[in-house]
Amino acid sequence: MSRIGKLPITLPAGVNVQVEADNTVVVKGPLGTLTQKVDPDITVKVEAGVLTVSRPTDQKRHRAMHGLYRALINNMVTGVAQGFTVKQELVGVGYRAEMKGQLLEMSLGFSHDIVLELPSEIKATAVTDKRANPVITLTCHDKQLLGQVTAKIRSLRRPEPYKGKGIKFVGEQLRRKAGKSAGSK
Repeated sequence: MSRIGKLPITLPAGVNVQVEADNTVVVKGPLGTLTQKVDPDITVKVEAGVLTVSRPTDQKRHRAMHGLYRALINNMVTGVAQGFTVKQELVGVGYRAEMKGQLLEMSLGFSHDIVLELPSEIKATAVTDKRANPVITLTCHDKQLLGQVTAKIRSLRRPEPYKGKGIKFVGEQLRRKAGKSAGSK
C-alpha cells in the first residue's frame, strides 16, 4: 500500500467532514469550508472521528491517486483547523511592500510599482522594519491557493544567484555563484 495513502486522518475538534454521493469531500471547520472532488475509484470513509482513504486495486494509477487524495484531504483538514502561513522576504536596495486593503503594492526596482490584487480568502500583512528587509506574511486556510499566490509574487522578481536580490521565502537557502574574478590571467 501507499505509505501516505494508508495513514488515517484524525479529525480535530470542530472539524466536520462529509462525503457526498458524487464522491465530493466537504470539510468544514472554524476557519472556513473546502471541497474536493475525489476520483470515483477511490473510497473515502469517516468513522468515529477518523478518516480513511482506500483504493480498489494495486494498479499504478490507483496507487498514485491513493496518496494524492489522502494528502489533499489532510491539507484541507489542517487548513480549516489551523490554517497555513507563508512569509516572503524582499531582498534588495529600495525594495518595499505595502498592503492597501486586498491590494499588495510592491516596489521591486522596476520603473513602476507593481500592484497585485489578492483573493479574499488570503489575509496579508507587509512589515518593514528599520535596517531589515520587508517581509510579506500571507495566511489562508486553502494550501493550494496560498501556494499559487506565493509563487505568483515570487515570479515578479526571482532571487538572482550573485547577490541574492529578489523575493525569497524566509529561511530559504539560495545557491550562490561566484562573480567574475578580477585579474585572472
